[in-house]
Amino acid sequence: MPHHQNTTHRAQIFEVSTLYGAATLAAALDAGLFGPRAGAWRILLVSNNAAVPETAVQLTEMDGFTALATRFDEVVDWNREISPHHPSAWTPAGHDAPLWQRMFRTSWGLGDGPLDLAVESVTAAPAKALATIFADAALHVYADGLMSYGPTRDPLPQHVVCRVRRLLHLDLVPGLTPLLLTEYGVPSELVPSDAFRKVLDEIAAPVDIRDADGGVPTAVVLGQYLAALNILKPAEEEDLLARMVRGAAAAGHTSILFKPHPTAPARYSRALEQAAEESGVRLTTLRQPMLAETVYLSLAPRLVVGCFSTAMLTASELYGVPVARAGTELLLQRLRPYQNSNRIPVTIVDALVPEVGSTAARYSVDELEPLLAAVGYCMQDRRHRRLRPAAEAWLSAHLDDGSLRYFTRRRLTSLELPGGVAAAGAARHLLPAARKAMRTARRVRRLVRQG
Repeated sequence: MPHHQNTTHRAQIFEVSTLYGAATLAAALDAGLFGPRAGAWRILLVSNNAAVPETAVQLTEMDGFTALATRFDEVVDWNREISPHHPSAWTPAGHDAPLWQRMFRTSWGLGDGPLDLAVESVTAAPAKALATIFADAALHVYADGLMSYGPTRDPLPQHVVCRVRRLLHLDLVPGLTPLLLTEYGVPSELVPSDAFRKVLDEIAAPVDIRDADGGVPTAVVLGQYLAALNILKPAEEEDLLARMVRGAAAAGHTSILFKPHPTAPARYSRALEQAAEESGVRLTTLRQPMLAETVYLSLAPRLVVGCFSTAMLTASELYGVPVARAGTELLLQRLRPYQNSNRIPVTIVDALVPEVGSTAARYSVDELEPLLAAVGYCMQDRRHRRLRPAAEAWLSAHLDDGSLRYFTRRRLTSLELPGGVAAAGAARHLLPAARKAMRTARRVRRLVRQG
């Protein structure tokens, strides 16, 4: 695609790696959160962060992308621009950054004026690389899903922090305030739900989804890629998906649609087909690369089953579809380290969404915020010391009701919190002089025995 010189006042770069993120940005633009279209030169920078990008579904080929791209003056392939580097691993050396900036300002037609940079996660590549290259750009972070309700994964350097203007996020859990970037005083700003729903409706191309008998599925099973993230083993993920199918069948659904994640292996579909056959239900696998949310408009399902997919919350909040979960308790145990950013999304779904086969959720939204404060503190205690009293209070009140599933005994012990092992915690925090005295006493005892 040829590049044209920007003769307008302000350049804006929007980095995106998922269709959901692109839809979020489109809604933000439609709502005027980045100012008027006139006077701005807007670049959509597409990054494919898959381990082997050449074998993954390309974002530009997914249903709905073309409609979203009309909001931008140009679409640029980030993988091609930095080849042979991988977008998830590459950040330029500091002394090379000015050279990269001059090159991109010229080739992308950015001019020499002020620049806005909207990125998914400022703590990781490719956003980290872009923030380094465009060292004078104002940064706008937008949240691609439920992770915005959790703490910032890694500390940010001051030269980045001082440029972050805001966190844009969807109202996926109405009433819940994001924790992301709050330790740096970054304000959060809502992307209006009605604008996001309009974008989803716009890219929801009519899809005639019918099973082998010509019927329309009434339940949707959402796949993820938990084995690819090394959270579960492939066989465990297969078993989890089969459990979702059996749960939907037990709830009375005789025709089920499986929406696999674009990077999930095809053999998962075969495992589900076997589970469907054993349950006496019809299973249809959606092969078309499209957002799960766009399926809801065409299909109008009566149930969506998943693990901790953000698409579960949009089904419930934007489309009013009942949702059910499976596998969250196992994931709470498996996530390593405790600071794993997926912990907050798993906690939210486990707390708010009924388990498949049940109608009762563990907590209400009002009860969720203090739980997330406790989890967030345990994940990043040093950067969120202000949350310790809330964590102590919540843990003290829930020691005996099974809610410690959201924590690990080891983590609670190391932080000397209720629910930890007090003796182990005390031993870990002995004064250096006391520890030295204990070692000396042990040496003396050994000498006595030897003598």
